[in-house]
Amino acid sequence: MAMAESVMYHEGNRQLQDQFDSRRISDRLEEKLMRKEFSADDKQFIEGLPYFFLATADTEGRPDCSFKGGAPGFVRITGPSEIAFPDYDGNGMFKSLGNIVANADVGLLFIAMHDKPRRLRVNGSARVSDRDPLLAETVGAQLVVRVTARAIFPNCPRYIPTMSSIEPSMYVPAAGQDAPEPAWKGFADFKDCIHPRQPTFKG
Repeated sequence: MAMAESVMYHEGNRQLQDQFDSRRISDRLEEKLMRKEFSADDKQFIEGLPYFFLATADTEGRPDCSFKGGAPGFVRITGPSEIAFPDYDGNGMFKSLGNIVANADVGLLFIAMHDKPRRLRVNGSARVSDRDPLLAETVGAQLVVRVTARAIFPNCPRYIPTMSSIEPSMYVPAAGQDAPEPAWKGFADFKDCIHPRQPTFKG
């Protein structure tokens, strides 16, 4: 019986799958592993991580990839197929979030490189809000991004190195504390044009 139209693969994927005779395993992996709703295990994994990687693209398809970090729990599963994360004070370029405003398609990579290596990919559609209810309870958040998942799937962790986590970043927002400013904001080339910090929930 033929599979329904693929959620994960397009003609470019299929071309290489056929070249390497991997279409059958690709279809099986999609059939057995891909899902559209987060499991309890996904929730525990994602909400326990202090970082993830976010891939976006502009309207012309030009890609950008960024690191997003925070205290464990800064990313939340907010619905069966929905995930939310805060945007903290940054360099003001809004490369990732600006791409989302222009093109909602995103890819998120959640990866553990400590203890037992693991990774989980989430592809979906994102939206940015300065009025999200989570702003009133998320320390340091100036915006909130919500992603509706189109495809959730684990990846083989075989090439992930085992690393040690020494300490969290001192810039991660914490309740009742003012986060320190990064040194670059005081550099002569930049200090005359630094944007103001936005008022955020302090905890």
